[in-house]
Amino acid sequence: MAFLRQLSTRGVYEEKLIKEYLSETEEVVLGRDPRCQIVLETKFYTTVSRRHALIRIHTKQAKTTGLVWEICDLNSSNGTYINGRRIQGSQILQVGDRISLGYKGPEFIFDNLSHQKSTSLVSPSVNPTSLPVNSVGSAKVEDVGDTDSITLTQLFPIASTGKQLAKKAYLYPGIITVFFVILMFLTVGKAIAFNFLLAAYIAGAAYYFVYQLCGKEKPWWVLFGSSLTTVFILLSPILTLFIGVFRFILPGDISVNPQQVGFLDFLIRMFFGAGLMEELLKALPVFLILLIGRNLPSPWRKKIGVWEPLDGILLGTASAVGFTLLETLGQYVPSIVDSASLQLGVDAGQLVGLQLLIPRILGSVAGHMAYSGYFGYFIGLSVLKRRNSWLILGVGYLTASILHALWNASGVLNIFLLAFVGVISYAFLGAAILKARVLSPTRDENFATQVIINK
Repeated sequence: MAFLRQLSTRGVYEEKLIKEYLSETEEVVLGRDPRCQIVLETKFYTTVSRRHALIRIHTKQAKTTGLVWEICDLNSSNGTYINGRRIQGSQILQVGDRISLGYKGPEFIFDNLSHQKSTSLVSPSVNPTSLPVNSVGSAKVEDVGDTDSITLTQLFPIASTGKQLAKKAYLYPGIITVFFVILMFLTVGKAIAFNFLLAAYIAGAAYYFVYQLCGKEKPWWVLFGSSLTTVFILLSPILTLFIGVFRFILPGDISVNPQQVGFLDFLIRMFFGAGLMEELLKALPVFLILLIGRNLPSPWRKKIGVWEPLDGILLGTASAVGFTLLETLGQYVPSIVDSASLQLGVDAGQLVGLQLLIPRILGSVAGHMAYSGYFGYFIGLSVLKRRNSWLILGVGYLTASILHALWNASGVLNIFLLAFVGVISYAFLGAAILKARVLSPTRDENFATQVIINK
C-alpha cells in the first residue's frame, strides 16, 4: 500500500492511501482543479498548476516486477521536482522520494506501509483526520495562515503571475487581438483591406482552437509556411493541371446545374472535382514538409518534419487556412459583391460580401480544416506504421474526399443535411485529434488541454 505524506513548513499534513485512487486502470492527479484527486487550495498554492502532475502504476514494469509507481508532469508552469531535480515527462518513484510541485512548492514523501519509517515527519500538533475532504472523496489540502492578511501580490496580481500570464492567461492571443483591432479601425471604409484583416483574424482564431486541441508545439513559421505554400500552389500552373485532370479527364465537371443532373450524379462530380482534387492539393505542402524533415539534421528534423499524426493534423489544417482564405477572398466574396452591387448598390454589395465572408471562414473548422486535418492524421499515421502506409493513406484520402463532396453536394439540396454533414466532419477531425494524442510518441511532453492515457 503506497501513500503520499505531505510536508510543510507550516505543519500542514496530508496522508492518503494511493490505493484509494489508483488501480491498474486509474490514476491520481494533483493540482488546483477541483476535479483532481488531490486538490491543493488555489489561494495558498498559486504556483501549482490546475492539473500539475499525476501518479499512476507503471503498467509495463508492474507485469514483471510487481506494482511500480511513476509520476508524470502534466506540462505544469513551474515543473515537478523529485529530490530537488526537475523531471521531464515521467519518472519511476522510489520509496522516500520527495515530490515537489514547483521549486519550493508543496512537498510530498512517497512511501508505503512495508517501508514506513518508525519516526514520523509530521508535526504532532496537527491532527491528520481534521483535513477537509471534497464532495467526490478526494483529499483537499489547505495551507494554514492568517486569512485576513493582505499581500502586495494580492493587490497587484500582475507582479506574481510570471510565465503563467503568457501560458494560462492567453497573453499572446490577447496582444494579437489588440493588434488586429487597431488595424481594423484604421481600415474602416476600405472594404478590401478590412475584409482581409477580418478573415485573417477569424481564420487564425479557428486554427488556434485546433492547435490547442492538438496540444503539441510546432514552430509557427513552419505552420505559416504550410499555409503560404498552398496559396502559391493555387496561384501557380499546378492548379490548372489539377483542374484538367480531375474535372476534364476524370468525371469531375462541377459546372453543371445540380437540379438537372440529380443529387447522386452531382455528388460523384463533387467527389472527383472538389474532394479528390482539393484534398490532394492541400496535402501537397504536408508531403513536402515530410520530405524536407527527413533530410534535416537533428533536432530540426523532429521540429519541422512529419513524424506522427499530430504533425500531419497541424500542417494539414494550416494548409487549409491558406486555401480557405484565398478561395474566399479571391473568388467567393468578389463574385457575390459584384453580383449584389449590380442589383442593390455598391454599399449593399459590400455588406453582402461581409455576410458571406464570416460564415465561410468561421465554418472552415467543420469544412476545409476538418477534411485536411483528417487526411493529415493519416499522413502522420503512415509514418508511424510504414508497413501499411499505402493502405493508411488511401483510407484517409478517400474519407476526407467523401466528406468534402458530401458538404458541397448537400449545400444545394437541404440546409439541415448541410448542418449534419458539417457536424460529422468536425466530429471526424475531433476524433482524429484525440486518437493522435494517444498515439503521440511525445504525449507526456505535449501541452494537451486534457491528458489522454492509452489504457
